[in-house]
Amino acid sequence: MQAAHAEALHRLGLSAAGTYAWGWNARTISTRAGTDHWLRVEATPEDRAVGREPDAGISGAEKLPAAVRRPRLHATTAWSKDGWSYHADLLTHIAHPVISPDTPELLAEPALDQAWWAELHGALDVLAAVATEREAVRTLWMRRSFPLFLGIDAPHRIERVTGHADLHWANLTGTPLTIMDWERWGSVPVGFDAGLLHAYSLRIPAVAARVRAEFAHVLDTPVGRVGELAALCEMLQSVARGEYADIAEALMDRAYELTRRRPPVPPRR
Repeated sequence: MQAAHAEALHRLGLSAAGTYAWGWNARTISTRAGTDHWLRVEATPEDRAVGREPDAGISGAEKLPAAVRRPRLHATTAWSKDGWSYHADLLTHIAHPVISPDTPELLAEPALDQAWWAELHGALDVLAAVATEREAVRTLWMRRSFPLFLGIDAPHRIERVTGHADLHWANLTGTPLTIMDWERWGSVPVGFDAGLLHAYSLRIPAVAARVRAEFAHVLDTPVGRVGELAALCEMLQSVARGEYADIAEALMDRAYELTRRRPPVPPRR
């Protein structure tokens, strides 16, 4: 990955400035590039790489309204080598730090005022109205995964909006708000983004309660509960892979509150 990052720097005529930041399973590597930019390189096995949709990922997010505050995209480059496909995005460097730099989970109560929450609401409301045919949370996945990880069938009717689909505390800065990492954005069940942010807040009950209060107009509706269940299902799937052991019980408790069934989380595999 470091060699791939160096290749991206060479292709874009840049030099690195700072230490590496690693993403999930070391499949992404990023660092400052020059004075004002951030270079992110993602690796995908060639046999799993598919052609990118026109509105996919970070490139597609560049077309979103300016009210959705995010790093802007300046250049891209892609290549393949030794069975791997690499894709690099050169973004605006955001100097203000994310709220939880080391993990998607919230580990301490952040100092977020009402203006910050209003900015988040505004960004998500604008995003929700964007038209896209790209499913970030697929209906087929929900049909297969709800019985496995929640012990219930997915509902026949799933109302959707456009969402970030990876809304957690490592992708949100404090004031001023910037929403990071737009690789996954697309169509999600109503309530998915809020439900995911709530799940990642469970270690800090006061903030989890604040998320529930801020998004009660969505999460306390039948369609919003479907979205929250989809978020819990995704988290419990990660629990089954050995992740988020510290909040596994809290995730199962919340799923039980919504379904009155204890999730049948399978053993780690």
